[in-house]
Formats: sequence, C-alpha cells, structure tokens
Amino acid sequence: MKKWLPNWRIVSLFSVMALFLAGCGKPFLSTLQPVGEVADMQKSLILLSSAIMILVVVVVSIIFVYVVVKFRQRKGDKEIIPKQVEGSHKLEITWTVIPILLLLILAVPTVSYTFDLADVREMDKEESDALVVNVTAHLYWWEFEYPEYGIVTSQDLYVPTDENVYFNLEASQVKHSFWIPSAGGKMDTNTDNTNRFWLNFDSERVGQAENLFHGKCAELCGPSHALMDFKVKTMPREDFDQWVEKMQGKEHAAQSDLAQAGEEIFNQSCITCHAVGADAQADAGVAPNLTNFGDRTMIAGILDHTPEDLEKWLKNPEKVKPANLMTGTYGNLKQEEIDALVEYLMSLKVDEE
Repeated sequence: MKKWLPNWRIVSLFSVMALFLAGCGKPFLSTLQPVGEVADMQKSLILLSSAIMILVVVVVSIIFVYVVVKFRQRKGDKEIIPKQVEGSHKLEITWTVIPILLLLILAVPTVSYTFDLADVREMDKEESDALVVNVTAHLYWWEFEYPEYGIVTSQDLYVPTDENVYFNLEASQVKHSFWIPSAGGKMDTNTDNTNRFWLNFDSERVGQAENLFHGKCAELCGPSHALMDFKVKTMPREDFDQWVEKMQGKEHAAQSDLAQAGEEIFNQSCITCHAVGADAQADAGVAPNLTNFGDRTMIAGILDHTPEDLEKWLKNPEKVKPANLMTGTYGNLKQEEIDALVEYLMSLKVDEE
C-alpha cells in the first residue's frame, strides 16, 4: 500500500494545481473578466449554472454521507432491512419537482439572454447609425470590412466603445469560428450562410487590457487553426472616426530609397493579391489588406511586430503558419529584395506619431 502513496501525492498535487490554474487568465483573453454587456450576460449564466451544479453535488454528497453513516451495519447489530419507500408519492413528487425548478431557474434567464443576444434588427433598418462590420475568415487570417465607410483591413479589428457593434460573419474556404473571449461567446463563420450577432465594449473596463484584446478561431479549421489569431483595438467614438478618416484618405509615399525600392517590388509581385491605399476595397478577399500594416500589433497574427519577424515570415511563411496560401508564392526573392520589402511594409502606417 505504501508504494502507491507517492503516486497519490503527485495526483493530488496536480489536481489542486489544475483547480487553481483553471481560474487564471489575462484580461485580454478571459471570459471571467468581461468588458461588455454580452460578456456580462454570458458570465452570469456561467456562474448561475455552476452554482446550481455545485448545489446539487453538495446536497447529494451530504445525503450520501448521512445515509452511509446512519444506516451502516455495526458490529453486533442484527441484520435489519430499512423501511422501504418504494411507491412514496411524496418522495416521487419531491425529486421530480426539484429538478424542474432548478431547470426553470436556469432556463428563464438563458432563453431571455438568447433572444437579447440574437437581436440584430438594428442592422436591417434603412436609417440606422449602427456600426456594421463584415467579417470573413480565410486560411489563416481575418478580414474586416466596414461597408458604411468603404474600408477593408485585416488582422486588427478597430471598434468604438460604449455602443453595439454588429457583425456579419462568413468564411471563404472552410468553416471557422469568431471568438473574442473577453467580449462575448463564439459564433461560427460558414461558407454557405451568414451569421449575425453583436458585441459591446465598455469604456470603463477596456483599460484593464490597455484597449487591446485577443481574438481566436474556435473551430478546428486546419493545420494552423491554433495560429489563426487576431487583435481587437478599442477606442472612443471620436478616435474611431479619426481612424476611419485616415484610412479613407491614406496614400502612402515611400520615405527612403530602400522603402521606394520595396514599393516597386511590392507593385510588381504583391499588388495582385494584397491591397494598399484608399482603393483597397477593390481587392478585398484575395489576401490581407496592408494599408495600415505598420500600425499592427502582430505579424501574421502571432509573430512580434518587428522587422526581424517580418523577414522570417517573408522567407518561409510555411514554417510560421503551415498550409497558409502564401506558401511558395515569393520563394525566389533575394535578400536585398526582402530587406526592401520589410522597409516598405513597416512604413505603411495611418497612425503617424
């Protein structure tokens, strides 16, 4: 028996660690640190359902221990058959009514919140001030179109705070799932239909993550599923309007000879797929829009936004994101051409210092 003791200690240790680590999370990627109305409602359902389950487990455990202790056979006692309760209408009604009541307690707010979260009627009104974003999931990147403003961008989603933001969700090749854990639950992006929902970001709480949140793909979509990330930048409506204005009228000009050389290479090799500038909407959907590439927080959604990591991506995108559609496209670039492209791409900014 003693030889099993160390193993049980290890199991107990890992069980306790798992229990505590399950509650850990960063404010930019945690469902338990909500930053908006949708996440608040969904967190309340998580807590309510958890409380009901814990209550049931505790009550059943207490009854079990009580019965085992009270009715256990003691040494010297005669074999006594306890009083049988089969057919007791009181007990049958009790253990039928209690589960029904517990289900009703959970069902009422769940149904109510479901209808509230599915209410996207504001999107269909002819004269509506609602911000609508068309989200398209690709292999393996995210495209964000603002149809009201004629803007298309990718990987970094810009949204104003303290107002509902409505989303049209689609996928181009395979099924994905759009998820911003701190803002709300996931929603599938399909290739054959459009899903719609809304999110809201509270200006008083987005500061806990420095106005930058992580988005994920929550549907197994291929070899780079775990690498299909995006970022969400939140800002006041005034700042968002300024960003829109900059995106609409931005025309990039190379600031150095190396950047100019990179622009020439880009126009010869990359412009057929990637769009840059005010006319970026015309080429949406082929490859990520690069109008504000220099302002982004990550490269390919997962690499640090540095020239070194951009060079790594241009040299071997397959190593960074297996099965991505850029693999093998620019494998013949020379080192000096890559250096020029890096210089040019890092200069593509709309938020000038």
